[in-house]
Amino acid sequence: MSSLSQATEPRPERRLQGRDRARRPLRPTRLVSARQRLNPATASALFQFADGVVLAATFLTGAQGLGRWPGALGPLAAAVIAWGLGCVGAYHFPRSERLRSHFFLLAITLGGMLALAHAANIVSAPRAGVGLCAVAALHIGWWTWVQRWRRMGFLTPNIVIVGATPVARDLIVELVGGRNAGEVNVIGIFDDRADRSPEDILGVPMLGPVDALLTHRTLSSVDRVVITVPAGAAQRVAQLVDRISVLPHEIMLVVDHKDERAVSRLGALPLARLEGHRITARRAAVKRAQDVVLAGAALLAASPLFMAVALAVALDSPGPIFFRQKRHGFNNEEFLVWKFRSMRAEASDATASRQVTADDDRVTRVGRFIRRTSLDELPQLLNVLRGEMSLVGPRPHAIGMKSGGADAASLINSYGHRHRLKPGLTGLAAIHGSRGPVDDLESLQRRLLLDLNYIERQSFWLDLWIMLRTAPLVLGDRSAAR
Repeated sequence: MSSLSQATEPRPERRLQGRDRARRPLRPTRLVSARQRLNPATASALFQFADGVVLAATFLTGAQGLGRWPGALGPLAAAVIAWGLGCVGAYHFPRSERLRSHFFLLAITLGGMLALAHAANIVSAPRAGVGLCAVAALHIGWWTWVQRWRRMGFLTPNIVIVGATPVARDLIVELVGGRNAGEVNVIGIFDDRADRSPEDILGVPMLGPVDALLTHRTLSSVDRVVITVPAGAAQRVAQLVDRISVLPHEIMLVVDHKDERAVSRLGALPLARLEGHRITARRAAVKRAQDVVLAGAALLAASPLFMAVALAVALDSPGPIFFRQKRHGFNNEEFLVWKFRSMRAEASDATASRQVTADDDRVTRVGRFIRRTSLDELPQLLNVLRGEMSLVGPRPHAIGMKSGGADAASLINSYGHRHRLKPGLTGLAAIHGSRGPVDDLESLQRRLLLDLNYIERQSFWLDLWIMLRTAPLVLGDRSAAR
C-alpha cells in the first residue's frame, strides 16, 4: 500500500478547490437525524401518484360528450402517462438538473402522450391543455420542494468512513466529482493510525480513532458506516467490524467490482453489507402511514380519557401532569418520551437508575392504576405522530438505565441493535411477558432477543397481530411491576 500522503494527493483534474469545492460541499451545512431523512423513492412515488390523480380527473371530465370512449378509460390512460413520465426520469430530480431542463423533458414527454390521448378520442384538446398546465404547475412545486429538502438535509444521506486509505480517497473523489456528485454527504473519517493520517482527505476531516466513532455526537445523523480498508485484508476488516458492530447503523465495505457480496453501490464503487438491518422504502412508508393513521385516530378517540387521566394526576399529588425522560430512539437518537406522571414529583428518576418494583413507595395512588393499565403511556401517541416512535417496536429504555446495578448497554454487545427501528408503544417482547423492569442479565437478554426477532420479521401483518394481542394482555396483566 502506498503512503497515505501520496495516495491522498488530489489529481489535477480532480482538484476540488475554489468555486468547485464551494459548489459541491463535502459535508452537510445542516445535520438532521437519520429518522427525519426522506426516502427519495417514496417521495418520487408520491409525486407520480399525485400527477396520476390530476390527469385522471382531467380525463374523466374531458371525456364527457366524446361519445366513442367511456370516461372510465381516463384513470387507465392517466396511470399509463404517469408510468411513462417515470420511465423517462421525470421524478428523479438529479442535483445537477435545472428547472428549465426538467420542464423541457416534461413538455416533450407529457405533450406527446396527451396528443396521443386526444388522437384516441380519450380527451378533448382543451382538456389536454388543462392537464398539461396542471401537471406543469405540480412539477414546479415538486422541483422547488426537492431543492428545499436538499438544503435542509432531508434528502441527502450522511455517511462516515472508517479507514484513511487510498480506497477512501477514491470513494471521496467519486462522491464529490463523479456522476453522482453531491448525492451523499461525507461527515468525516475515523482511523486509528493518527500518526500516518493527514488532517483531511480532499476536505473530509479526520475525526479521531475508530473508538471515537462509538460516541460521536453526529451518530444520530449518520445513515451508513463505510469501511474503506481493502477487502482483501480480511483480518483487519473483521477486527473493525467487531469493534463497531455495537452500533445500530448499517455497516458496509467497499469491495471489488467482481465481488459477489456486493449488494449496492456508492457512486460507482460496489458495497457489501457486513452488519445492520436495512428496512425497504416501501415497508418504511407503510409503517409510517400505519402509525399516523392509527395513532391519530386513537388520540382523537381517547381524548376524553386523556383529559380524565390528566385531571386525576393533577388532583392526586402536587407536581406536573406529564413526566418527560430522555430515551434512545432510532440510530441512537436522543428524544424526550412523554408519559403521565405516576410518581411523586420529588421522587421522579429521569435516568432510571432505580427501576420500578412491586409496591414501589415512589408511585402515587393514581400512578399505580395508570401504570397497571398502561394509561401512563397514552401521551406517547404524540411521540408517534411526531415520528420519534412507532406504534410497534422495541420499547424505548431510559438513557443510562441500570440492570443488576450495571449500565444495561454495557452488559450485552448487541444491545444497541434494538435501535435499528424506531421504539414502539408495544412490541413482541411486551406480548410475550417481557414488560416492566429488566433488573438482571437474564431478563435483559430475553427482551433483547425478542426485540431483535421483531426487527428481523417486521411487517404490516406482524404489527397488526401484536396490536391486537396487546390490549387484552395489558388489561389482564396483574403480575408485571410497572
